[in-house]
Amino acid sequence: MKKKIFENIKIIFYALVIAFFIRTIFFQPFYIPSSSMEESLLVGDRLFVSKYSYGYSKHALPFSPDIFDGRFFYKLPNKGDVVVFKTPEDNDTDYIKRIIGLPGDKIQIINSVLFINNKPVKKEFIKRDLINCGGNKISASFFRETLENQRSYIIAYFEKNSSKNTDQYVVPENKFFFLGDNRDCSQDSRFLSSVGYVDKRNLVGKAQILFFSNNEEIGSFFTPWKWHNSIRFNRILKIIE
Repeated sequence: MKKKIFENIKIIFYALVIAFFIRTIFFQPFYIPSSSMEESLLVGDRLFVSKYSYGYSKHALPFSPDIFDGRFFYKLPNKGDVVVFKTPEDNDTDYIKRIIGLPGDKIQIINSVLFINNKPVKKEFIKRDLINCGGNKISASFFRETLENQRSYIIAYFEKNSSKNTDQYVVPENKFFFLGDNRDCSQDSRFLSSVGYVDKRNLVGKAQILFFSNNEEIGSFFTPWKWHNSIRFNRILKIIE
């Protein structure tokens, strides 16, 4: 009996070690709790973030222990990447946004047009529809934005009370500028007091693929009789643009 208990403990221990290794080195699951990245990411999406994409900082480890500084095996992110990072405000809260500015870039929004280094980013109108923001449905215009590196994604601006203009931001060395795709419902690098420029040490990983998605307005994990309506089957295993 004791031998069997010991074997079970060993199996559990090895499983935890393997899970810890995979989570730290390769992939970590994340849940989307807000609508700041709609339509790319919806509330209720669950995704895998690759830890190896930009190298490793202390934030690759659970609880971000302060045992080393900087990044190992650092790789510069690309504009347009969707990234999980720790907010500079507390170095603890996870945010997910899109990288728009690399070190040295000048970023500005003028009349709802994104300018990078004083050049307008291509923007094509797609539709008018409702978009979520804080549990409310708001009328918005949707556009496809295409960066110079040909990374393309959908953004939205509110029809009314839109943040059409910003100051010009100059991204400091070793820092990045992030925007949410749901431009008027996103706390991002435009808010210098709470998010601002994000240091490369705060990057957690690159969002790669959705592995599950559930519309929580319809049902939850604890209401299986609603799964046929609440699970977004068309988003499972979807690659993140």
